[in-house]
Amino acid sequence: MENMKIKAREIATILKVLSNENRLLILCELVKQPLSVTEMTSKLKITQSGISQHLNILKLNGILDYDKKAQTIIYKIKDDKIIQVMLLLKELYCKEEEK
Repeated sequence: MENMKIKAREIATILKVLSNENRLLILCELVKQPLSVTEMTSKLKITQSGISQHLNILKLNGILDYDKKAQTIIYKIKDDKIIQVMLLLKELYCKEEEK
């Protein structure tokens, strides 16, 4: 039972992080491919500082990783479970959008 409580706490924390519209939009784009802040800004129409703040939250919670290429930082989803969650959400809620 204690293990279930620990897991429930971890899941609740992740769900709190995911429960932000802008972070969900960022993750929707990152499921497709790794991106820089500049690329995300042009795709999502969120300010660069806004995206940076959300990326920081996602990094601090172990959801994102990044690679540095010259002066550019490319962000990607680190946790395969998050990729699965995002693909499931896309399957459940975004079917009409792709038609």
